[in-house]
Amino acid sequence: MKVNQVELVISAVKPAQYPEDFLPEFALAGRSNVGKSSFINRMIQRKSMARISSKPGKTQTLNFYKIEEKLYFVDVPGYGFAKVSKKEREAWGKMIETYLTTREQLRACMLIVDLRHPPTEDDAMMYHFLKHYEIPAIVIATKADKIPKGKWQQHLKVVKETLDFDPEDDIVVFSSETGQGKDEAWKIIQKRMKSEKKAAH
Repeated sequence: MKVNQVELVISAVKPAQYPEDFLPEFALAGRSNVGKSSFINRMIQRKSMARISSKPGKTQTLNFYKIEEKLYFVDVPGYGFAKVSKKEREAWGKMIETYLTTREQLRACMLIVDLRHPPTEDDAMMYHFLKHYEIPAIVIATKADKIPKGKWQQHLKVVKETLDFDPEDDIVVFSSETGQGKDEAWKIIQKRMKSEKKAAH
């Protein structure tokens, strides 16, 4: 998809603030500093639409990016970052859980993991949370440019095994540096835009 128009519509903390235009939404989850902002910026071909920070835990709200008036990317706070108080982490957790489990417009959650390393316990928990609520997952294994291409499959296998990956979900080898996987990710997103989300239990 060629992206010309993107705007950050709102940074929301509660459902009353979510946009009301009923466009399909795609959440982006991942641990702090895994490269969510870089992923967004590569996908929308912008250098700095999503703020990239070397300080983890920067995103503390649900950031709704409207793309081409057709869909939203919803950047959620990164998890697994220790420097935030337990109380704050719990508040984020609740905010993210409320959004993911109640939002009808949500078509899938893109779970960003680092292809170089096995997914963390938090990554696996997040994936199992999505499976539990029957939220379609798209796993984005990023930082592929940091590994020789010949080893991608080997690393993917570790990612799938660690997450207990469901073959019904999609997985994309991605690099924000080179753009590897960008077209494939857009194809999956466009396919998912047409699907209806299953009713949450």
